[in-house]
Amino acid sequence: MNKFGKTVLATLSAAMLFGCGNEGSESGNTESGAANTTETGNKEIDKLTVGFVPSRDPEEIVTATEPLKEMLQSELADLGYDIGEVDITVGTNYEAVGEGLSAGTIDIGLIPGGTYVLYDDGAEVILTATRDGLSNDSDNPKDWNENEPTEPTADQAVSYRAIIIAGPTEKGKELAAKVNSGEELTWEDLDSATWSVMSSSSPAGYIYPALWLDEKFGKTITDLSQAVISDSYGSAFARLASGQVDVLVTFADARRDYEEPWTTEYGMTNSIWEDTDLIGVTPAIYNDTVSVSRTSENMNDDLKAAIQEAFINIGNTEEGKEVIAIYSHNGYQKATDEDYENERKAQALVQTLWAE
Repeated sequence: MNKFGKTVLATLSAAMLFGCGNEGSESGNTESGAANTTETGNKEIDKLTVGFVPSRDPEEIVTATEPLKEMLQSELADLGYDIGEVDITVGTNYEAVGEGLSAGTIDIGLIPGGTYVLYDDGAEVILTATRDGLSNDSDNPKDWNENEPTEPTADQAVSYRAIIIAGPTEKGKELAAKVNSGEELTWEDLDSATWSVMSSSSPAGYIYPALWLDEKFGKTITDLSQAVISDSYGSAFARLASGQVDVLVTFADARRDYEEPWTTEYGMTNSIWEDTDLIGVTPAIYNDTVSVSRTSENMNDDLKAAIQEAFINIGNTEEGKEVIAIYSHNGYQKATDEDYENERKAQALVQTLWAE
């Protein structure tokens, strides 16, 4: 892919904010060429560079993540590595961090899944960020409808879903009734409805619903006869309540955020749970990654394992949670490259849409 293509797709992945890595030695040095052994028996590394994408104001990110330097040095010291300096940088854009990982000038990158799959030739995912889970996470929309309302849980989730919601219009109820009776929707069913979608850079409001349509029907959002672009999820839910649209696409489960406005601002008599049902659930959208450089002179399998454990330990402390909250991260779990296969499909679909 040329640099322009990566720039476009990495920019799109910005809307997405907010097991071990591949086995073997092909994703980094097996020998610790840049590390000397100290008198304590620890390996010594002069500097580790951590790159953040600019999903927030760069100065805000630098300030919020300052404590991470000492946390990483402390955790890695306990795991056998004395780090002289932790340098935290914020990329000028998303692709700058991906390119830094590929070039080896950045050792560790906190990047979205979309950026990772564009630069996985030079970056290796080792962790996925976690967030609070939900009581519903089935592939089947009927399961969600039978277990309303959706509630938060104490379990940590490494991914979230995009959902397709039918509203209280006659068409919306018709589609929901078919799903709840166990019948499969057809393309004709869906194309007969008016949809609210977000801009084409929105993962949950466009890209993953388009992927869902493509996988089930060989169609995308651009094939729908009636699709309205909403400038926010608030306006999308307002349109659903007023009957201007029959269906909307959003993140799971956005109805929790609009439960109160549904009966106040939008003037509905019934609750949002009574007036709406899911008619579709997309494949999982994996959360942000902690990725390491495949080409950095510092990186090797032992250091990767230590970095994994260090970030997991940091995410398990209250002080650590305060730092990583800048990216809406709540903790970390080990990840594999295969976890981001749906993201590859989504990015391939985005390329197709942009080529049209």
